[in-house]
Amino acid sequence: MKILSIESSCDETAAAVIEDGRRIISSVVATQVEEHKLYGGVVPEIASRRHCEAINGVVEETLARAETDIGGIDALAVTYAPGLIGALLVGVNFAKGLSLSTGLPLIPVHHLRSHIAANYLAHPQLEPPFLCLVVSGGHSHIVEVQDYTRMKIIGRTRDDAAGEAFDKAARTMGMSYPGGIHLDEAAELGDENAYRFPKPKVSSSPYDFSFSGLKTAVINLIHNSGQRGEALEVNDLCASFRKAVADSLFDNFLLAANDLGYKKLVLAGGVSANRLLRRRADALCAEGYEVYYPPKELCGDNGAMVGAQAYYEYLAGNTAGMELNAAATMSIE
Repeated sequence: MKILSIESSCDETAAAVIEDGRRIISSVVATQVEEHKLYGGVVPEIASRRHCEAINGVVEETLARAETDIGGIDALAVTYAPGLIGALLVGVNFAKGLSLSTGLPLIPVHHLRSHIAANYLAHPQLEPPFLCLVVSGGHSHIVEVQDYTRMKIIGRTRDDAAGEAFDKAARTMGMSYPGGIHLDEAAELGDENAYRFPKPKVSSSPYDFSFSGLKTAVINLIHNSGQRGEALEVNDLCASFRKAVADSLFDNFLLAANDLGYKKLVLAGGVSANRLLRRRADALCAEGYEVYYPPKELCGDNGAMVGAQAYYEYLAGNTAGMELNAAATMSIE
């Protein structure tokens, strides 16, 4: 089964043709990073307008690379939640129009489910059930993936997401958007034990995260040092802050895994490209865990991951008609 999938939840206009949820036939991503870099972050109105301008060309190029036309496609899929509402609406309405004109079934796909499904493309042997740590700019979840379309949230952030904390810390250090990538690069050159940061805990919810305190701690350290005229070693600061975030993520993730009896662990989301998180994941293999994470090209937003999850949503009977609408927020459950 070949699915043409569309992604437009933030600042990437993407499409892909995926076969049976596991094989990428073609994938195209048009990014807006350079434009949003001018403003230090994503401007929703600009993102929506750029999606309108790019989506037709991206879909046409995706079909051309797949050496087919719409007649060789069996179903359409689109990200409909969560994300920037204007951006989502561009993709949803384009897919609805294409479905209406071709008669192809339309499959609505949850953005975070797609990030998890990126692993199915990279690891053909991976099947549920497993425990997944989903980390991105807007989300930090521990998700029990019971089946391809049955998921349960075990833990979540109570405030900022890990990716948001990375980006805001990097911005305070003067790094350009997207800051988390630059912070990760600088951290590779620093001493992770040079600075100490608080270890956040959420009382009565041992699997939940809280990153607002960590974010505030690093921002205050930078501002206070600047006011006193003291120089900070930026690489050491980045490494220490990255370690504090990684400790929080993996402490809770492993606690949940051990309590629930999971040995099969998965990382997903844009922040799963972080070098330290990947090293932590690799180290778990020596402790008897079976660990998976996507290649870096599938960590960020892309159409391929949408098509992977769409295949299993279709098998479960999850299709939509012209009543489909976008939603800025929606639980993965």
